[in-house]
Amino acid sequence: MAREIGPKCKVCRRMGEKLFLKGEKCLSDKCVLGKRGEEETKRGRKKLSPYSIQLKEKQKLKTIYGIPETQLRIFFERASKTKGDTIVNLLSSLERRLDNVIYRLGFADSRASARQLIQHGHVAVNQRKIDIPSFLVSQNQTITVRNERASKLVKMVLANKDTTSAAWLSLDKDNLRGQVLNLPSSEDLKAMPFNAQLIVELFSK
Repeated sequence: MAREIGPKCKVCRRMGEKLFLKGEKCLSDKCVLGKRGEEETKRGRKKLSPYSIQLKEKQKLKTIYGIPETQLRIFFERASKTKGDTIVNLLSSLERRLDNVIYRLGFADSRASARQLIQHGHVAVNQRKIDIPSFLVSQNQTITVRNERASKLVKMVLANKDTTSAAWLSLDKDNLRGQVLNLPSSEDLKAMPFNAQLIVELFSK
């Protein structure tokens, strides 16, 4: 299966933590995990083996970014062959995916919504329509919303947001325009909700 298509809240409960798969709902009182409490998710949990812990971290990453196993392995192989820290190279590439950039800019409440926005042809990079969610943005590129209907939806999402959630991006809220200031650095990648080191160790076996 390429990505999770069932109830998103069940995924968070299975992982025992919030993965923020449903946007604003995850931050509200409607969050199922918050209602039931984290302690409930830990009841009856068996002690995990080192391999199981690594596998769980990989599953979290795949679920958060909405990518299948094959695509993640391709990202890892490219990252390992690129000069520099493999972890930084891997996470930087994932963060540069267009669906993630749309989400980080605040144009969509979740990466799933961002993918839908892109696949419907509502997003342009440097004035060129891009309908591929896995497209990797580059430094100094500009991301815009292409039509009036999509603009209205994006403005509703942006209503309560003043800035982007990523320091390497800039947001012009009035004109619905985002820009890639620079590529994600190690500092920008520190607060990830998974242990990337364990994932790299798993792929390196």
